[in-house]
Amino acid sequence: MGPSLNQFESTQSNIFSLRSSDRCNVFGSSSSSPSLLNRWIDIWSTSISDITSILVLAGTKTAEIEGISAAGATKESRRFTAVADAEFLLHGPTASRRWPLPPLSAGVSPALISYVASDLIGVKSLIAQAGILQTPSFPCLSIESPSQGPSECITTGKAMDINRVENLFEEGMKMGLELASPLLLTECVPGGTTTALAVLTGLGITASELISGSSRTPPMTLKKKIVEKGLQSLSLGAKPCPKELLAAVGDPFQPFAVGLLLGARKVKQPVLLGGGSQMLAVLATALASIDSSLKDDFVEDISIGTTYWLANESLSLSIGQSAFQSLIKLVEDSFEVSLLGLSAGLRFTKSSKQVLRDYEIGYVKEGVGAGAFVLLAQNNGVSCKKLIEECEFAVDQLDKI
Repeated sequence: MGPSLNQFESTQSNIFSLRSSDRCNVFGSSSSSPSLLNRWIDIWSTSISDITSILVLAGTKTAEIEGISAAGATKESRRFTAVADAEFLLHGPTASRRWPLPPLSAGVSPALISYVASDLIGVKSLIAQAGILQTPSFPCLSIESPSQGPSECITTGKAMDINRVENLFEEGMKMGLELASPLLLTECVPGGTTTALAVLTGLGITASELISGSSRTPPMTLKKKIVEKGLQSLSLGAKPCPKELLAAVGDPFQPFAVGLLLGARKVKQPVLLGGGSQMLAVLATALASIDSSLKDDFVEDISIGTTYWLANESLSLSIGQSAFQSLIKLVEDSFEVSLLGLSAGLRFTKSSKQVLRDYEIGYVKEGVGAGAFVLLAQNNGVSCKKLIEECEFAVDQLDKI
């Protein structure tokens, strides 16, 4: 692991005061710079009432492959996971909901963690959607016509029409250029770790042993086979056109998010990417889309925020080290940039709720920006003890519904 933020507490104790049990960690090549860490702390505390938080919902038929995702116990339930998680994030466990959380084999939706953390610090998210089947019962920005539906399964090698990718990218760019405050970008895309793997692989990044998922034992062999099938018929070359790659094996979230990220950085807004491999796929695609001379400035105020559980997960070829941190290193090396990653300090080891303790044994791990929302809460004075208490209370409320 990288140095703890506690090591820089001496100059920022009034902003980010952590006990050892609440420890957040930083990683990536930029984690060794105290000035960058102090800058991150300042940006994401002084701007907390002024940030733009966007949760993007998207759909891909890749999620309907048996065994590919645990974000819903069946392929039918995974079709409404995104809209159910967004509804929960907005309204919490006690509100009357049109879309119940889909059944999981273990654990509870990360939307519960995101709701608790964001509610404690007063962050309200704008919901945007591209490629979901349902009509949301809450205010939601439709990035494209709902008739588009989910993208095709990536095994086809024709996930989206190139015009759709272009339109999603332009909509994201337009929104990014209009930002007047730091951006927190989060997502909910069942099957998204598989599309992320496909995009990273297409960009030449050997990520098949480093991509996790929502199940306790990620189906890495299955993911690799699906990605290989999607890419094998393509003639994209060693340096594929990013938009053509997304059209072949991406999902609707990715081109929108790439445009949004590029637009936000053009107007010099800091960006916190809340999540895991999907956010690295978006960042890598954005880096592949710009001139190499611009890359250092581009990544300067971009950070990736995730949960303890994802940041500390070891997979088959990364035994004894973090798979996610190894993946960040591959992206850094591929594009010759220094990145900043952070993981929240929240743990459920001593929680009284089994569905929360399930996170500690490898279920769920991340989603709906859970890690980033917790990081923001901790950075703004909320203790992990308070977060655990509120998560347990939310579980009790959810059980009563």
